[in-house]
Amino acid sequence: MIDQTPSQKATPVPAPTQSNAAAHPAGEIELKLLVGPERMPHFNAAPVVAANARNKGTRKHLKSVYYDTPERTLRRNGLSLRVRQSGACFVQTVKTDAADDPLRRGEWEARVPSLAPDLALALPFIPEQLRRELEAQSLEAVFTADVHRHARMVDLPSGTVEIAFDQGILTAGDRTLQVSEIELELKSGSAGTIYEIALRLAEHGAVKPSIRTKSARGFDLAADKPPSARRPRKLRLDASVTLEDAFATILRACFLHLLQSLPAAEDGRNPEGVHQLRVSLRRLRSALDLMRSVGALSNLDALRSEARWLAQHLSAARDWDVFRLETLPTIAKACPAVAGFDALGRAAAVRQSDAYRKAHGALDDRRCAAFLIDLGNWGETRGWRNDVAAEVLGRFAEPAVNFAQRILSEQYAKVLKRGRRFKSLSAEDLHRLRLATKRLRYLGEFLLPLYENRKSARKLSRRLAGLQEQLGAFNDIAVTASLLERLGAEPDCAIAAAAVAGWQARASVGVQPALQSAWRDFTAARVPWSRQTQQD
Repeated sequence: MIDQTPSQKATPVPAPTQSNAAAHPAGEIELKLLVGPERMPHFNAAPVVAANARNKGTRKHLKSVYYDTPERTLRRNGLSLRVRQSGACFVQTVKTDAADDPLRRGEWEARVPSLAPDLALALPFIPEQLRRELEAQSLEAVFTADVHRHARMVDLPSGTVEIAFDQGILTAGDRTLQVSEIELELKSGSAGTIYEIALRLAEHGAVKPSIRTKSARGFDLAADKPPSARRPRKLRLDASVTLEDAFATILRACFLHLLQSLPAAEDGRNPEGVHQLRVSLRRLRSALDLMRSVGALSNLDALRSEARWLAQHLSAARDWDVFRLETLPTIAKACPAVAGFDALGRAAAVRQSDAYRKAHGALDDRRCAAFLIDLGNWGETRGWRNDVAAEVLGRFAEPAVNFAQRILSEQYAKVLKRGRRFKSLSAEDLHRLRLATKRLRYLGEFLLPLYENRKSARKLSRRLAGLQEQLGAFNDIAVTASLLERLGAEPDCAIAAAAVAGWQARASVGVQPALQSAWRDFTAARVPWSRQTQQD
């Protein structure tokens, strides 16, 4: 157990009061670029650095210890606590995870006399409901970071950014992980400066934009588990927000979800990574389509095209994940007397591996990095305002709720039209209905928060999600059939493939009652944007 007695020499930097520290956090605006360790000197000599750096910079050897409780209380609540040594100086830092912005995180620092943490100095920056839990537990060292940093200050007309070239190693027990990254931290000016420098570095060599912290990597290393892939956070939109501010919030949320999904997708051990990355790209394309409905916006179509390109390289990996990890084991367990499931699984694993190589090839492509940086810059600087007509800018200043009422009403009507005479719809008709429903679902995630105070909005969201889930299950059956066509000719697979096909044919009949029930529930729900539901 580490001594948690407050040090008399510790000096908080900065020094907010305990009552307002959590409400008004300090923070950092930062983006990482992951690079190959052998290429780091190459980037240090990049033209954007050589031409704009104030001097040759400073070099430091940073030794950090990251702490948490045995139950990982801080980690579970989106916080990290570290003590970093640089020379004879020790600084304790509390940080928060990115909440709703890819670049911004809360950060508080205090000087301490050694690598031992001082919990008393950290408590004012920790949510009050966690303080008692932390005070009742001990802190332990979870992992260490040993990093050599070369930091240079770069001045551009739009702002000043500290570029830190970090190389080192994370250590947790007998496990280690190499660190090789460029940190871009805004010191003054526009946050778009970070993306401007990132793009110019990407033109100079291969980089991977990332918001995954050393803390996140170290805790996963200590737990010996792959990166997690989270579902998108629920949007919060005030009913009085302007259309432009609503778009900025929506786009920022889509970008955050995308960046958060990348590490797990690149790692490949957690199938949820590719799944959430695909979801993030679909949500992004829906958001861009939503913005395009206002008028012609610069760069929007190019960004949407790049999102589509990346998504296409992920689809096969997700399809084989579902087949091999969900569909096949379920049916094999239910049909133990049928021969060939092992052979079918091995054949599927080969296809799955090929699909992942294709996905990782796209993620490693410099085209992907350029797309991510362009997207971040476009959202951060509100690039859609460039070269647009005055009437389009005028529409952006209007209340978002007026726009939402029109868009949601139009898409809702399309869904009802696609589902007309629901019981007699063909498989092709159900596919078209699924696509229309999916679009309404994403529009609902973006715009229904404007009606969050209405019960009808929450009920419609639930029923829309239920309908999409049932339509998705029906679509999964069709996808399985297409995968079986590729596997049926494999040696020793024919009998098992036929069993899967028969099982899915029976399932397609069984899913109909649940699908029809979900449709009835959806169509019976009141819509929150109508006048009749304004007072619910």
